[in-house]
Amino acid sequence: MLAALDHVQLAAPPGTEDALRAFYTGALGMTEIPKPPVLAARGGCWFRAGAVQLHVGVERDFRPAKKAHPGLRVTGIDALAARLTAHGAPVTWDDDLPGHRRFYSEDPAGNRLEFLQPH
Repeated sequence: MLAALDHVQLAAPPGTEDALRAFYTGALGMTEIPKPPVLAARGGCWFRAGAVQLHVGVERDFRPAKKAHPGLRVTGIDALAARLTAHGAPVTWDDDLPGHRRFYSEDPAGNRLEFLQPH
């Protein structure tokens, strides 16, 4: 039986780890967590904020996910949108989900990210 979601894996092209670190730690305020050495040799980086983990792996023929995305529940959605904008990330508001405020953004690799806060 399923008990919990452990992490979400995103992909990125080789050599983008520094830009990803700046985005996920700087713009989103996540903490980078160490990858096991055997996995670290493959590139990529892992991040955590509370119980939320995002893993970003390197994919040689990478294409960003434009529809698939993690939905990240947040508090202080307006402050987060302002923070992402200040870091140069796009913020596109969407009012189509009843009972929520939400927007979409992208990481430096172009992966789509959804941020939502229940009313």
